[in-house]
Order: sequence, then C-alpha cells, then structure tokens
Amino acid sequence: MLSAVDHVQLAAPPGSEDRLRAYYTHVLGMTEIPKPPVLAARGGCWFAAGSVQLHLGVEEDFRPARKAHPGLRVTGIEAYADRLAQRGADVVWDENLPGHRRFYSEDPVGNRLEFLEPLARAPDATV
Repeated sequence: MLSAVDHVQLAAPPGSEDRLRAYYTHVLGMTEIPKPPVLAARGGCWFAAGSVQLHLGVEEDFRPARKAHPGLRVTGIEAYADRLAQRGADVVWDENLPGHRRFYSEDPVGNRLEFLEPLARAPDATV
C-alpha cells in the first residue's frame, strides 16, 4: 500500500547545477541535501524543505517539463509569491482550482512548478 510520496525527480541539462542551487535555495528557500556518492557522480542535485524533496537529475537530451510538474503546498501563499517575485522568478496566478489559491512558476531551466494553498473553509452556518 502506498503511504507517501518520497520525492519528485525533475530533469535538468548538464552543467546547470549552480543555477539550480541558486534558485532552489535562495529563491524557494529549500536546503540542498547530499546525494549518495555513486549518484553524485552523475551530476544533478537534491533539495528538501521539511518532508518535501525535489531531485534534479542531469539528462543529456534535456527538455523542460512544461506541463508535468510537482504541486507544492505552501502556507502563506501571498507572501511566498512575493518572495519569488522579489528574487526575479515569474509568478503566474491561476484561479481555476476550486478551494485553493495557486500560482505557477518555472525553475531556471524551464521546469514548471505549481504552488498551492487550500482556502480556509467558512464556518458551517447551519445550527
């Protein structure tokens, strides 16, 4: 039985690790975590924030994920969107998911990322 998502892997072009580190740590506020040595030899980098892990793996014939994407739940979405915008990342709001505030952005190699926060439920008016 499935119990959780361990991580999400995104692809990146060879030689992009420094740009990825700058974006995922400085812009998103994640922490780089060490890859096991045998995997580190392949390039790429891994990041974590709480229980969320994103792995960026080098792909020689890289094409950014423009439709497929991780959906990352945040708290304080307005402030988080401001953080990204202030650090030069595009923020594109989307109001098409009922019960949520959400926006999309892209990492420095063009991978699509979704950020969302559930809306607070109104108190039940029935007595």
